[in-house]
Amino acid sequence: MPATAPATPAVPARPDRTAGPARSWTTAWTAAPQLPSEGFTPNWSREGFWRQTLRQPVRLTAGGGRVRVRLSHAYGTSPLRIEGATVARAAAAPAVEPGSTRRLTFGGAAHAAIPARGELVSDAVDLATAAGDTLSVTLHFEAATGPATFHAQAYTTSHRGEGDLLDDVDGAGFDAASASWYLLTAVETDAGRADGIALFGDSLTDGFGSTPGADRRWGDALARRTGRPVLNAGIGGNLLLNDSAWYGERGLNRLARDVLAHPGTDTLVVLLGLNDIGFSETADQPTYRPAPVLGTAELVAGHGALVRQARRAGLRVVGATLLPFAGSDHWGARAARTGRELNAWIRCSGTYDAVADLHRALAGPADPDRLHPAYDSGDHLHPNDAGYEVMAEAVAAVL
Repeated sequence: MPATAPATPAVPARPDRTAGPARSWTTAWTAAPQLPSEGFTPNWSREGFWRQTLRQPVRLTAGGGRVRVRLSHAYGTSPLRIEGATVARAAAAPAVEPGSTRRLTFGGAAHAAIPARGELVSDAVDLATAAGDTLSVTLHFEAATGPATFHAQAYTTSHRGEGDLLDDVDGAGFDAASASWYLLTAVETDAGRADGIALFGDSLTDGFGSTPGADRRWGDALARRTGRPVLNAGIGGNLLLNDSAWYGERGLNRLARDVLAHPGTDTLVVLLGLNDIGFSETADQPTYRPAPVLGTAELVAGHGALVRQARRAGLRVVGATLLPFAGSDHWGARAARTGRELNAWIRCSGTYDAVADLHRALAGPADPDRLHPAYDSGDHLHPNDAGYEVMAEAVAAVL
């Protein structure tokens, strides 16, 4: 969808922060929802689920004594029935820790239906957790779900098995695996924290190039360094100003849902725009959904609109400069010029409350437009684990 002058969507009311008389809800893990799509393998989003059970591990960045989960059917066209659900402390996947399984309810009922394009929040259950713990959320579907809203690139493994496996502790019944998350978009605890950091971006935030299953994204590293809750709202391939069937709704339109609607945050870090630049540079490559050619002015206006949305919701906003990307498939004369101009604006305009200069932190010694060889995952665009640690260090210093 072509970019237009960036409109500022209405910001929804902040969600209920009460979890009882004493503690408020804190978002401890998130994944941004995407349209069911082909092209990610193995991918169950288009076929959905029927008479099956799905078990998904998530790593928390805040603990507490109670837990609840959020499920999204944002891209569904008919109601989706959850026959049953549990949450447990994870063991060696897909097993869970014996004695830790808790049945989830929804408005007091063991099953529930999510309306088309709707969301479902479970009731709270008592389960002691700490930052760094991995929980397994297990969902059973008896009726056919139809296509399932999902998060394509999880860099961790979800498991599926036939029948009702809610009480399967050792995981023996789960015989299929996928590197995506399905329907699950948030886990919240009653940590009572309001100092969460939301990371908003594309594959660099999503974790492309990090070691799968090891929680080595820069958001994971930032949570370890700061001890604060971190919400990862990255989507691989996402653009600031353009929608994509594969890579999600444009950043300007999804910020309210994917960040502002989650409780417990006070800071937003924005690292977005590289695909708007690079996809238009590589418009002749059918792998990408070609984006219109964009200039610095359009990207600056988009960043400004994001900042205004976040500030109206009471967040401090940190701008991150685009990483070096010379030598990658996003690089070209126009992309190089636009990237330099956008970075200069992020650094010097004063629009952001603070700036994390990731370009300088990860620049190579011989060519500042190239990723440092020690931080390059191999495609000259995405960092490796060491590069993501440097990104977290740079942002932590600003925070």
